[in-house]
Amino acid sequence: MTDALYLDGRELTAVPAPVREERALRHLDVRSNRLTHLPEWLAELPRLTSLSVGDNPLGGIPPEVTALTRLTHLYVHELGLETVPDALGDLHELRVLDLGHNHLSDLPPALAHLVALDILYLADNRLAELPEPVRALRTVTYLGATDNGMRALPEWIGELGALVELRLDNNVLTALPASIGRLGALRELHLRGNRIAALAPELGELRALRHLDLRANRLTTIPDALADLPALEKLDLRWNRMLDPPPAAAALARRGCVVLI
Repeated sequence: MTDALYLDGRELTAVPAPVREERALRHLDVRSNRLTHLPEWLAELPRLTSLSVGDNPLGGIPPEVTALTRLTHLYVHELGLETVPDALGDLHELRVLDLGHNHLSDLPPALAHLVALDILYLADNRLAELPEPVRALRTVTYLGATDNGMRALPEWIGELGALVELRLDNNVLTALPASIGRLGALRELHLRGNRIAALAPELGELRALRHLDLRANRLTTIPDALADLPALEKLDLRWNRMLDPPPAAAALARRGCVVLI
């Protein structure tokens, strides 16, 4: 008996039948194969809580997945998804959900029911904005939405008070809402490769922030309030439009913060 099986990258066209007998199995990884379907008997594995099926020609998230209501970790990246079934919202115990590298432009309202979610990957999709269901996910500590087409963040971003790490690299953001300053638990904010020309002074309210990545934007200066961030350890301002270090950056450098310009 084993509690984890790693069958990724083996050119499989079906999940091997002997897996059905692994009654102690908790984690099954069948990503990067040639699977076009999943067996119905997956739901018979009494302890299965983690499933990785990404990078297979499944054509969507099959019902065999949404029937696994005990799942805490689900990886459905690189499936070419254009939609997500409402039934995914029935996986109330999910703590980690990877929907990255798909073709999603929105998420269904039912995903607001994932009230235990801790980590949400939405990278490399077709999101023009953060989907409204994310607003209800108040337990999320990590939100990754890099490489989308987002032009603005919603004002409700400040309601996600559990966020510790927010990754928004390589979008087309031009500004940040004032509510960003309400993310009191935030330690890392990644904004590389956007079009931000000015920063909200409310960033100076992020007292737990340790790492602020602003590379490759359109900044000519930063708010003086950033100099008062007590926990900041690294501020990356490279590849912006600054001719001289802003006063706030100089003050942070004197304090020991690593400032890259």
